[in-house]
Amino acid sequence: MTFEDFNFDASLLEGLYSMGYKQPTPIQQQAIPVITNNKDLIACAQTGTGKTAAFLLPIIDHILKAETRHLNTLIITPTRELAVQIDQQVDGMGYFCGVGSIAIYGGNDGITWEKQKRSLREGVDIVCATPGRLLALLQAGDINFEHLQHLVLDEADRMLDMGFFDDIKTIINYLPKNRQTIMFSATMPPKMRLLANEISNNPEQINIAISQPAAGIVQQAYVVYDGQKEKLLTEILKNEDYQSVIIFSSTKDNVKLLEKSLRMKEPSLKAFHSDLLQSEREEIMRDFKGRRLRILIGTDILSRGIDVEGISLVVNYDAPPDPEDYIHRIGRTARAEKAGVAITFINQRDQQKFARIEALMGREVDKLPLPADLGEGPVYDPEANKKAAFGGGGKRPFNKGGKGGGGGNGNKKSFHRKGPKPSAG
Repeated sequence: MTFEDFNFDASLLEGLYSMGYKQPTPIQQQAIPVITNNKDLIACAQTGTGKTAAFLLPIIDHILKAETRHLNTLIITPTRELAVQIDQQVDGMGYFCGVGSIAIYGGNDGITWEKQKRSLREGVDIVCATPGRLLALLQAGDINFEHLQHLVLDEADRMLDMGFFDDIKTIINYLPKNRQTIMFSATMPPKMRLLANEISNNPEQINIAISQPAAGIVQQAYVVYDGQKEKLLTEILKNEDYQSVIIFSSTKDNVKLLEKSLRMKEPSLKAFHSDLLQSEREEIMRDFKGRRLRILIGTDILSRGIDVEGISLVVNYDAPPDPEDYIHRIGRTARAEKAGVAITFINQRDQQKFARIEALMGREVDKLPLPADLGEGPVYDPEANKKAAFGGGGKRPFNKGGKGGGGGNGNKKSFHRKGPKPSAG
């Protein structure tokens, strides 16, 4: 299948190919016909599968073929970064056809606030917004969705995790009932199903395998005490083959502390968190994408909030709280069929948590020996962890065929000094 098979407007195809798109991904092949036929849609697909283009392409094509132009589409996202990225993708795809969009988000000064409102008054086709700022505009009467035809909730499960359930329901009350509703989510928890039932009309459902990392990711883990983590991380970062690195930590405060500890050893490093001004966050992301910044430290906001190719290493300094979050975190590397490495530090508290991650993937991750100067790590008992994680049974379908891993500090070679050189992207 090619993009020509969707009968898109020629100017849209020109923009599409200018951005380097070649063939539609599985989620695009399945979702585009549904959206083109004006059916509501609930799609489960993780970041990196091409989901943004899956909803933008048919919407832009619909706008181009409409008899009159109004504010046509509202896209709601959980983070400012994602709103900006979608806005940039609209700019790229719509460059040759004149479709315009604006990103609406909080954390700005009064000048930016007024610029957003002026752009809305002058007219745009697509609004990409975070719930809080959008709700403020609606309540102030600064935005009118009278002619809205498409509502897209992107990363819907993440928005619910962040406590936006009531805000989204309030926003829905400002929208026309006769519209197309499109929901993209990585997971489908009960609250998501409840929301979907309330705001959509007999939706089609698509489920793209969401629980498997990309084949190009080399997954590794170290079983460590908390006091060993920073020294181990410093050792790993000495590998210059890792030209672009993301480090995930559990909380914003931990991100700040880790940045402070590592800054003297790693000057090309910045922390990314919600206490920064939006202008600071945008500057950090520009530097990271432009390879002027080698290392980025952040919380799970980064796992779904950025789209950067060529990341060679992801480090889970703290194991993620949810198995699906692990998939999203390590999915930052090995994008666009490139290679990458994902390393997780497993302390005593996180061993059962990591057993659930392995069960989700159906395989065990290699547990590498610690460098000799760090001493021994905690004892790792895979069977005991599985039993504790799953209430006593511990039986889960692990794939013993590939690079399955044993426990403890075994004899497997550590990649942190001379590992497989990932693609620079």
